Amino acid sequence: MRCSVVAPCHNEELTLRELHRRLSDVLPTAADEYTIILVDDGSTDGTLAVMRDLAEGDPHVHYLSFSRNFGHEAASTAGLDRADGDWIVLMDADLQDPPELIPDLVEKWKEGWEEVHATRTRRRGVNPVRKALTWLFYRFIRLVSDIDLPPDTGNFRLLDRKVLDSFRQCRETGRWVCGLVTWVGFKQTRIEYDRPGRFAGKTNYGAVQLVRLALDALSGFSVQPLRIASVLGLLVTAASFIVALIVVIQKLIIGHAPGTPVGYTLTTAGLFFLGGIQMLFLGIIGEYLGRVYRQVQDRPLYIVREERGTAEAETDLPSEDAPPHP
Repeated sequence: MRCSVVAPCHNEELTLRELHRRLSDVLPTAADEYTIILVDDGSTDGTLAVMRDLAEGDPHVHYLSFSRNFGHEAASTAGLDRADGDWIVLMDADLQDPPELIPDLVEKWKEGWEEVHATRTRRRGVNPVRKALTWLFYRFIRLVSDIDLPPDTGNFRLLDRKVLDSFRQCRETGRWVCGLVTWVGFKQTRIEYDRPGRFAGKTNYGAVQLVRLALDALSGFSVQPLRIASVLGLLVTAASFIVALIVVIQKLIIGHAPGTPVGYTLTTAGLFFLGGIQMLFLGIIGEYLGRVYRQVQDRPLYIVREERGTAEAETDLPSEDAPPHP
């Protein structure tokens, strides 16, 4: 039984050696053969140098380094493209995903589950505002999307080989790995854990990246915003007809009643309201159109500058027709 562990990294110089030590302690007890695939997502510290050193001293360690920062989702995809195990673990490199939980994931896999995700019951060292927004994000996506997204679950998960093969057929840009893994289906279950704080350093995933991920998740797995725009447009149109009818009746039959808006008050308020609604939904339409634009450009999801030990030495797999890894 062979396994692959994929860990995307961005400026994780201080955590990689500890990650390697803990994985090296755990994986021999969980699999006959194992590979640790580290993906350098354009780090600006000594992450790549540590990867080279680890690979030099341990044949189980493979790595690849991007030509620039392509983002966490692209880095996760690159590692999964090169994974060749019977089961694959995707995890963050900051040790907030404890390697010691891997045997628990494997036990669930041996029971017949094809995708096992680790659900966070508690998150230490996280800003309360960010924690609340993350909680809302998962539940909002579950409400409006076409996938049954497990709540409070990040990247930390085990994938059966057949799940990985199906995932690798999805090559869209603006990708969200967690959503795509859920979308491909298969039998899934979970384990729960308290997520610790970072081992060292600080998070590289700021507010801008979180907002971008939320937009990709929403536009990638739901058309509800477009439907809401259509419904609201119909409601505003109906309301405008009703207001126009009231104005006509008031002018021709009732006359002006004391206390009712006159002159430019109602007109100005209505114009600002309609203008705001139009700009909002033009932005929503633009987000979907931007996804189409990026997709038809057909650029690679990532570009590899340096690679060692991994099964695929080119850029990302161009399509589902690409040959499988050896």
